[in-house]
Amino acid sequence: MKQSDASWGPPRPERADAARNRQHLIATAREMLAELGPDRLTMDALAERSGLGKGTVFRRFGTRAGIFGALLDDGERVFQEQVLCGPPPLGPGAPPLDRLVAYGHARIRFLLEHREIARSALDGRQAVPAGSQSPLSRTHIRMLLGQIDLGPANLDLLAVQLTAALDGPLLLYLSATTLTRSPQQSERQLSDSWQDLVRRVCRP
Repeated sequence: MKQSDASWGPPRPERADAARNRQHLIATAREMLAELGPDRLTMDALAERSGLGKGTVFRRFGTRAGIFGALLDDGERVFQEQVLCGPPPLGPGAPPLDRLVAYGHARIRFLLEHREIARSALDGRQAVPAGSQSPLSRTHIRMLLGQIDLGPANLDLLAVQLTAALDGPLLLYLSATTLTRSPQQSERQLSDSWQDLVRRVCRP
C-alpha cells in the first residue's frame, strides 16, 4: 500500500487557498464515501460534488487512489502522534522490541479500522520504489531495529521486509468478507502472527 510520503514530523506549510481547497475536497470526499461507498467516489464525481474544477482535483490528488490516500493521511497524523508522543509501549519509554511488537499491533488495528479507504488507496500504477522518501512504517521500524542488537543483519532490508508484512499485503491477501464478518478475530490472529514474527527475527 502506498503510505503517505511524508516524513515523521509536522507537514509542510501550504498556501491559504490551497489549504481551503484541500479541506473542502477532503470533507466532500468523506461525505461521498459515507453516502455512496468507495466505488462511486471518483475524480469526476468529486469535482462535480465539490464545485471545484477537474484540474484542481487532479492537481491535488493525481489519481483516484490519491483521494483515498489523502483520506488515510488524516488518520495517519493521529497515529503518528501516538507513536511519537503516546504512552509506552507504542510510544517512547519501552524497550525497542516491545515497541516494535506494539507498533505492529497498533498498525494492524489502524489498517483494519480504515480497510475500505486503505484498500482503495492501493495503486498498481504507482512507480516502484514509491516516492522519494521512506514510508512512515519503514522509518520507524528501521529506527527500532537499530536499537536492538541483531549482529551483522542488513537492517535496511529487514525494515523493508517487516514493513511489507504490515501494509499492502495485509489488505491484499485477506478476504474482504473475512474482515467484515470477523474483524476482531482477524485482528487478534494478525497481531499474534506479527508478535511471533518479530520475536523470531529479533531473537538473540
